Amino acid sequence: MKVIGLMSGTSMDGIDAALLDINRRKTGLRFKLLAFETFPFPKDLPEKLIDVAEGNETTALISHLNFYMGELFAEASFKIAAKAKVEIHKVDLIGSHGQTIWHAPAPIPEGRYKIRSTFQIGESSVIAVRTGVTTIADFRPADVAAGGEGAPLAPYFHHALDKKKGKSRLMINIGGISNVTFLPRSSKKKILAFDTGPGNILIDGLVQAVTKGKSKMDRNGRIAAKGNIHLVLLNELMDHPFMDKKPPKSTGRETFGLPMIDHILDRGNQFKLSFEDLMATVTAFTSMSIFMNCETFILKKEAVDEVIVGGGGARNPMLMAFLKKAFHPVPFFQFEDLGLNGKAIEAMAFALFAYDTFHAIPDNVPSVTGAKKPVIMGKISPGNNFKKLFSSRHRVD
Repeated sequence: MKVIGLMSGTSMDGIDAALLDINRRKTGLRFKLLAFETFPFPKDLPEKLIDVAEGNETTALISHLNFYMGELFAEASFKIAAKAKVEIHKVDLIGSHGQTIWHAPAPIPEGRYKIRSTFQIGESSVIAVRTGVTTIADFRPADVAAGGEGAPLAPYFHHALDKKKGKSRLMINIGGISNVTFLPRSSKKKILAFDTGPGNILIDGLVQAVTKGKSKMDRNGRIAAKGNIHLVLLNELMDHPFMDKKPPKSTGRETFGLPMIDHILDRGNQFKLSFEDLMATVTAFTSMSIFMNCETFILKKEAVDEVIVGGGGARNPMLMAFLKKAFHPVPFFQFEDLGLNGKAIEAMAFALFAYDTFHAIPDNVPSVTGAKKPVIMGKISPGNNFKKLFSSRHRVD
């Protein structure tokens, strides 16, 4: 089956789109990446999404953005199919993560209930109607309904990537939020994965705040490279309660968003830090939070043969230098070293999730999310190919 995967993450800067050829046969799962591209959002959209995620906007705007995002995801689907030279009507499924605007995995008492919640926008009916392709979206709520955190979900795909058995690996994805997956060498041990805290979210957020939006990121870590780490502020940041929280755990912009960026700027002013020193300190915090979580919850108990890093943060040399030094002497790789596109991993994962949902295969990992059981994830919005797809559903192809 040809399946498009769509992902927009915590960075809220664009849509990652991947087109895969996927099949499951008796010999196992096989997939091939046919095309990948990141399509930037329209200039004014990130600010609107951040305002909504920070709780500053109305339900009217949320409804509007839900359908607007659906149009953008549909447009990205057409573009990625064209890049792969595949006609859109020959695409079997689209799997869309949507755009998270709220994630609250900790149970909140509500009468006799304890409510966990997560909320992604990007109306799948719009994607299905515009493209004609049956679309599966809204994957996280099923895991949350089963008592899980709803995140991270990528470890299922990380396990599918792990073709080289007999070695234990850490797979670290640095998007807006960072997460780690521990893949043990023994199949008798459970996969462990969790969010470690900030990825690019604080680094990018500080750049955008200080430059008033003129710059979006610390390209190649150049700003941080000119600064010095302020140890007092670094230690304060490392005292964040999320660092000590035991897995399963997940987080997002509601924890590491604008209020924390404002706090860091205030502390920087109090310490009279330069922009460069502030960036060096926050970059160090990002890397240290990743390593400390790995050390506390994995490395103290398990031997690791390799560390593999992907996501947008893997293109920040300062961040990579910190991490490589911290994990030394464990061999340290990026996904590209293994012939994979590290930026495409999450979009590829949601293509696989759509494929598996269509075939009634659960994709959440209860040992990772804390869910009480495996569940089939996602909601189906029929496209023009819906009847044909489901009439042939008895076979796995």
